[in-house]
Formats: sequence, structure tokens, C-alpha cells
Amino acid sequence: MPDELPCLDLLEATPAILRGLMSEISEEDARWKPAGDRFSIAEVLSHLSHSEGHCYRARLDRFLSEEMPEFEPDDAQMHLEIYRNADPEEDFGHFEDQRETNIELLRGLALDDGERKARHQAAGEITLSQMLHEWALHDLGHIRQIAELVRARKYLVGAGPLGADYELKP
Repeated sequence: MPDELPCLDLLEATPAILRGLMSEISEEDARWKPAGDRFSIAEVLSHLSHSEGHCYRARLDRFLSEEMPEFEPDDAQMHLEIYRNADPEEDFGHFEDQRETNIELLRGLALDDGERKARHQAAGEITLSQMLHEWALHDLGHIRQIAELVRARKYLVGAGPLGADYELKP
């Protein structure tokens, strides 16, 4: 809708998209890592849950309560220990609950709120609308990542020789 902030439909749809992608995934599948330096589905879900509250909601609250808040860059690598010991179902449930609350708040804001400004230490001056676009980019990147992990873990072997031409990069 043109009278609301951008990206809200995608942000609202993300949990259902992820739930669909993971519909045939076991806990063992969720914990599988394609390589030691790559994330498992469980780690991605933990990261999404953590960043939903500690990055995006925290920034959103500051956009709304401060004149020109200053944000540090968020670095997922700093939180790897949290992600490693994740419970995928618990973290995903937490992500879904937080996202629902965040969408409810965002849908209640005026379009003009998208012009609120902040200073990002790496990117410079940003608006709330720009952060919403980055939030959507973040979601889409992790949707792609989880889709690729599901493809590699769940479907590639089952495709037999038909899967030989797929170059997966989970």
C-alpha cells in the first residue's frame, strides 16, 4: 500500500516462507553444516532470532525515540557461540513471535516516519525506510541461504543422476 512504510509485506511473509522451506527438515538436517566455516539451518534461525530483537527492533525503537541515533554495524560473526548451541524450533518460534510484534508496530507507523534519520557508523546517514529495505535484503539473503541448505541436504541425493548438473553452494 502506498500509504504505509515499504517492505512490510515481505517482512511479514518471511516466517511463512521459511516454515514452508523447512517443512520436511528434521532436527538432524537443521544441524547439518555443509562445511566447518558455513552456517547450518539451526544457526541461521538463531541468527535471525537474535538479529530481529538485538539489531532491528533495537534500531527501530531508537529511530522512534531519539532525534539522530547512532548505530554500530551488526556483525553476525560476533555471536557465533550463541548460534552454535541453538535450538532450531525454539529460535524459530522466537523469531516468529518477534516478527509479528515488529510488523504490528511498523504497520501502525505513518509513512512520514520512514524519513526519520540515524547515523550508521559504517554507512553514514540513513533513514528508517532505508533500514526497512536493508531488513528485507537481510531476510531474502537468509531465505536463499536456507533454501540452498535444504536443496543440498534434503533433495540433491534423492535426485540421483538428475541432480548431477546442479551446482549447489550451501
